[in-house]
Amino acid sequence: MRHAIAALIRKDVRLELRTRESVPAMVLFSLGTFVLFHFALDEREVSGALAAGILWVTLLFAAVLGINRLFVAEREEGGFDGFLLAPVDRTSLFVAKATVLFGFLVAVEVFVVAAFAVLLLGPSPWAGLPALALVLVVADAGIAVIGTLVGALAVQTRARDLLVPLLALPLSIPLVIAGARACAPLLTAGGGDGLEARWLLVLGLYDLVFGLLAYAIFDFLLEE
Repeated sequence: MRHAIAALIRKDVRLELRTRESVPAMVLFSLGTFVLFHFALDEREVSGALAAGILWVTLLFAAVLGINRLFVAEREEGGFDGFLLAPVDRTSLFVAKATVLFGFLVAVEVFVVAAFAVLLLGPSPWAGLPALALVLVVADAGIAVIGTLVGALAVQTRARDLLVPLLALPLSIPLVIAGARACAPLLTAGGGDGLEARWLLVLGLYDLVFGLLAYAIFDFLLEE
């Protein structure tokens, strides 16, 4: 199973490096959204809950772009048929795709968080950066799990571009709530009161529950 997962990850990474269809689009979308917020709010800087809300809504909608493209190559080039004929565990595709989407999200956030700090935060936005990075990584795992499950379901339909946001956004509401509540004190002047562990625990519990659920039903979903 490990060899199959590694091969699938290498394939997707090479495809992204060659085509540059997902990560650049996610980054450009996020940057454009921050610029819109910068001018629409008419504020020199934002902080606290408002800053956290802007960051999380932007990241979630950017993730939808990546989810839409996650299984397109398998759908259009017969990759699903080849994978089903291969003598490998079906869930290896789920693990590989979730890992790839997680990597895409982390790569996007490296650029996006820096742009967010420059455009919308105050003059000293880096005090809570380590804790913010931890929250983003834990939340990214949940988005990757949900995104992989939704992407596999939606790619089989003609309304893929419509079905992905309709399914992924409601399922991600707990992640956005917990992530925004965890980040709000980190995005105040001086980093606020620091990270609240209870929201990090909520994120971790969400990742665990939906990860086990997706792992259990992905094989059936792929066969259908």
